[in-house]
Amino acid sequence: MPSRLRARLRATVTALAAAAALAALPSPAQAQQAASAPDFEQQVLFKAAQDPGYACFRIPAIVRTTEGTLLAFAEGRRLNCGDAADIDIVVKRSEDGGRTWSPLRVVNPGGGDTHGNPAPVVDRETGRVLLAETYNTGRTDAASCSVPCDRTPHLQYSDDDGLTWSRPRDLSPEILPPDWNSWYATGPVHGIQLTRGRQAGRLVLGVNTETWDGSRVSANHAALVVSDDGGDHWRIGATDSWPIAADGTFRQKPSEVTLAERTDGSILVSGREQDGTDLGHRTQAVSRDGGDSFTAPFRDLPDLYTPQVQGSMLRLGDRLLLACPGDPDRRRTMMIRSSYDGGRTWDSVDRGTVVTTDWSGYSDMARVGPDTVGLVYEGGAVDARDEIRFARFTEDWLRPRRGPNPTTSDLAPHARPAAVLGGARETAGVSGGALEFDGADDAVRLPYSDRLPLGTRDFTASLWFRYTATTGEQPLLWMGGVGTGQPQVWLRGEPASDRVQGLITVRDAAAAPQSVSVRTTGAYNDGHWHHLALRRGGGRLTLFIDGTALSAADVPGSVSRNSPFGVHIGQRMDSRAFFTGAIDDVHVWDRALSDEELAAPDASATSSKDTVLWLPMDHVSGSH
Repeated sequence: MPSRLRARLRATVTALAAAAALAALPSPAQAQQAASAPDFEQQVLFKAAQDPGYACFRIPAIVRTTEGTLLAFAEGRRLNCGDAADIDIVVKRSEDGGRTWSPLRVVNPGGGDTHGNPAPVVDRETGRVLLAETYNTGRTDAASCSVPCDRTPHLQYSDDDGLTWSRPRDLSPEILPPDWNSWYATGPVHGIQLTRGRQAGRLVLGVNTETWDGSRVSANHAALVVSDDGGDHWRIGATDSWPIAADGTFRQKPSEVTLAERTDGSILVSGREQDGTDLGHRTQAVSRDGGDSFTAPFRDLPDLYTPQVQGSMLRLGDRLLLACPGDPDRRRTMMIRSSYDGGRTWDSVDRGTVVTTDWSGYSDMARVGPDTVGLVYEGGAVDARDEIRFARFTEDWLRPRRGPNPTTSDLAPHARPAAVLGGARETAGVSGGALEFDGADDAVRLPYSDRLPLGTRDFTASLWFRYTATTGEQPLLWMGGVGTGQPQVWLRGEPASDRVQGLITVRDAAAAPQSVSVRTTGAYNDGHWHHLALRRGGGRLTLFIDGTALSAADVPGSVSRNSPFGVHIGQRMDSRAFFTGAIDDVHVWDRALSDEELAAPDASATSSKDTVLWLPMDHVSGSH
């Protein structure tokens, strides 16, 4: 049946239902019960122990139909939790806003192959629910799809709110060109229907794909696919392609994109960034012509902390929501972050709302009511793949928009002030003032700037510290990423191990990460001021403590590449450790200072050339 005829029939049914809906308005008692509903509640939705026949559930997606039914999709993995075995697409339905759910239904059985990557979208003109998905030949082990992977897009639909589904049809002739001949992925997250402008009514889905040149993967593509007739026909729209060099390196690899229509009718596209040389694990692009083209290539978001993982967006009035884990190294701490300017800037992790501190992974969101959101996400106490949960929350539950943080000056050329977090307060320093940190949530964070990543250059970092802590990790200066695989530079006290340590982790071309560290003998936790410096130069990494030098052989590579990037004083980048004590005069140069320069009575004042950051730490502006 043509889409326009379906729309007319649907409109007639809707009109007839309106009178019945008036009679079904909630009673005063029901209204009072709804008003007293909690701002946040969640439940386990898919789990192998409660849904027999499956070893694992992954890759959730959710939409709300025109009748108000929530449809939560997932991959039901029969043999194991691998990505390319026998996988069904399954669904559960809720007709009461996610409070209760139907038993599991199989939408699309894999039959030994992989049928996954559910990407649903609702045509609100006809009520039809369309479900894009991707197939590949299944395996019996838990390994990934062999490269080049034989991935093909398909589509099916439901005209009865997800109770029954059409036979899938192959979309390859429409949206799979010959050079997208390896990896191909629909979503996995809900698509959108545009509501504004000339393309109002258009359906838009995100895909990401790869090109195989006969011997290797040579390019990555992030794209939008669009339909102007209710899903009867599809075509490729906006596309951003990135080459992959022969050595396996590339600038960006946008994948697993999520979409939101902004208030001006443009489309914000946010994607997972997978191990490119550009900084960050999230990347964004914008389309202003309904998904036909991007205004510019995808750009990375270095200071949006998240691991390499799929995320999901949803517009809630003038506020955009982004759901993804907040730990920049591992898939844990599911968090909702907000943007109030159409995605140009996002809440930092200290302003986001934590859904869980458990392990957590893929997610999707849908509007449940005017100010209520439903979130499906992978989570678990032991592994992010333990179960799929459904959470309901109101906008009131989200942390409210906050004003600017107090600041402290950064005297580097053209630098903006650094944010003072928690309640770090002024105290007496080595010369003038310093900042005191309570070990709970106090820190100083620099706003991201292109000048801060040190790359492959020589550098020197210098600061003064005093502390008395005898336990815990005591982070002093952190630049870059976090964990064992991300480029980074840090200085910290380790009193339980009776030492102070400086470390760099580097990436060089496609080689595995390497780390070099230098450690003192003694923790210097006597409550007195000590001068600490870390210098990279001349093939050595040298740690200076009160003028005494210790060094180790350097390794080539970048200390700031392919990972989220932040500069923190008194805090680990992942917020899992805070410093207890005082820090003064933090200075970083993008060159190796000489021994004489470092030994000068006031090295900061006499060596201002090539300054990357310079925090006197003597004054806090603004109030907590």
